[in-house]
Amino acid sequence: MKNSFLFSMLMLWGSLLYSNDLLEQQLIFPLQPKHVHSSSIVECPNGDFLVCWFHGSGERKANDVQVQGARFSQKTQKWSDVFIMADTPDLPDCNPVLFIDANQKLWLFWLAVRANRWEQSILKYKTSTDYQSEGAPNWSWQDIILLKPGDSFSSDLEKSFHELGMDESMWAEYAPPYFEMIVQAAKDPVKRQTGWMTRIHPFVLPSGRIILPLYSDGFNLSICALSDDNGKTWQASKPIAGAGPTQPSIIRKNDGTLLAYMRDEGDPPYRVQLSQSTDDGMTWTTAHDTEFANPSSSLETKRLSDGKWIMVYNDLEGEGRYRLALSGSADEGNTWPWKKYLEDDKNGRQSFAYPSMIQAKDGKIHITYSYFITDDQKSIKHVVLDPSWLFK
Repeated sequence: MKNSFLFSMLMLWGSLLYSNDLLEQQLIFPLQPKHVHSSSIVECPNGDFLVCWFHGSGERKANDVQVQGARFSQKTQKWSDVFIMADTPDLPDCNPVLFIDANQKLWLFWLAVRANRWEQSILKYKTSTDYQSEGAPNWSWQDIILLKPGDSFSSDLEKSFHELGMDESMWAEYAPPYFEMIVQAAKDPVKRQTGWMTRIHPFVLPSGRIILPLYSDGFNLSICALSDDNGKTWQASKPIAGAGPTQPSIIRKNDGTLLAYMRDEGDPPYRVQLSQSTDDGMTWTTAHDTEFANPSSSLETKRLSDGKWIMVYNDLEGEGRYRLALSGSADEGNTWPWKKYLEDDKNGRQSFAYPSMIQAKDGKIHITYSYFITDDQKSIKHVVLDPSWLFK
């Protein structure tokens, strides 16, 4: 009863938060006590929206974690009941990502966490061509993706670390510096072939190449899985190295340059990190800080149909994810003069994080994110906005 009442009040609050018709928001399911996190949204060819997330009593250390989902039906204009999308028996299933390819096949990428350690995760995927009816998609294929970063992986990392010229804040004669340990670990083919994790939507180039952004908590950096045959085979890009650049979100400039905006899991100052590629995602520059604050939290960027860019992110440094911002650029990221807040808890106690963003066929922007009011009041929130809400 308490949850239902609070849910009703939050829905009323959401409808009154903005006085115009340019922004709508609602919870996909009522507030509940379990951990729900890392959502991903796609628009189906029939206009429905599918969203997934992981749900359980924790994250990598909770073996009851499964991937759940829900469907927003264009016919009913409502979210469906929650259904299961993936569940590896007695292993945590985390960080699901949805993607619809050029042939209108639905993909679900996610990771099964072995030994309750992120660095031991296995990258899995499912596909479906029957996913536009009520309920969960009917999956027709399931497999794993094994990447094989080459022998140059360690030397590539060493080059990037040298370019950064960072000082080691902690050092002892018996303990090699942090970057040296990472380079040594990168020489182990087993370590560099496991633990690559999903978080952000794949990006498709004009050539048809699919770029699946990945990251590793073991190496604390990123990489991309590249496919030139619509997902039949995958090859590893060169690493996106730096001081903790993870969970890349890729956007493309008019001249073909790819930019990867990333979460900062390195040292202060905490900023969104940026890397570039001029060869369709095969090699990347060493990641450097941008002007955007980042409290070690996921973000997503998107190029809109009119050429403008948007970024959804937590614009905070250090602890906390209690503020969720949306910024806009009209000059391919050179300047970002537009900014508004989707969430802003002045008390700093709530959490709004891990946004997933798309632009629908009608031009509206859809964003889902983890919505935590208290430790036992959690849901996934869905926001729909007209770009003019931001760009005015």
